[in-house]
Amino acid sequence: MKKTAIADTLKATSYPGRGILIGCSEDGKNVVTAYFIMGRSVNSRNRIFAEEGEGIRTQAFDESKLSDPSLIIYAPVRVLGNTTIVTNGDQTDTVYDLMAEGKTFEEALRTREFEPDDPNYTPRISGIINVEDGRYDFAMSILKSNNGDPSSCLRFTFAYNDCAAGEGHFIHTYKGDGNPLPSFEGEPKLVAIPNDMEKFTNMLWNNLNEDNKVSLFVRYIDIATGITHTIIKNKNGQEE
Repeated sequence: MKKTAIADTLKATSYPGRGILIGCSEDGKNVVTAYFIMGRSVNSRNRIFAEEGEGIRTQAFDESKLSDPSLIIYAPVRVLGNTTIVTNGDQTDTVYDLMAEGKTFEEALRTREFEPDDPNYTPRISGIINVEDGRYDFAMSILKSNNGDPSSCLRFTFAYNDCAAGEGHFIHTYKGDGNPLPSFEGEPKLVAIPNDMEKFTNMLWNNLNEDNKVSLFVRYIDIATGITHTIIKNKNGQEE
């Protein structure tokens, strides 16, 4: 697969939906993850990312405008021991709880399907990162309808070991804007990841559609020590 510039991928569509990126920094010292959310409705756009423990949670920016919390209020990131879980919905809790009981990532997601938002049937995308003893591995998953048919759930898991330095894999919910919204197709896209966390965060944020972007989370995890550095950007409440 040819490596692409994630800036070009983001600019190519006004609405990739929600996206997860996982990979390794160019110097090979950090495993990197990013998660963003977008919105077209007032309800979806009325959100921020807020830190919660070692992870984050979506919250309503203006509680008076929150009309339906289902599918939009959840914990996208949670940490279980040496494992970081990143997803686009409340399956974060499913993965966390079942892995705590000894189940695998795939076994946990077997209990879930795509979101019930007819006619889009938004895919559930998920990722886990394991960092231990100076090494790491990660996996990504997508659960989606069968070309818009909700009677069948298609399940794909992509596992990565010894990812090359400077490379990451990027998956998002939608191929682009539309009605209904077309689900992501294929394996996660191969993209470049630099060393500079702040520049990388700004590049992602600046290339998400200005009207539709809502929040962005970026975390660099030191592979040798497990120490994390996190940047959160929220469109709501930011200084103009």
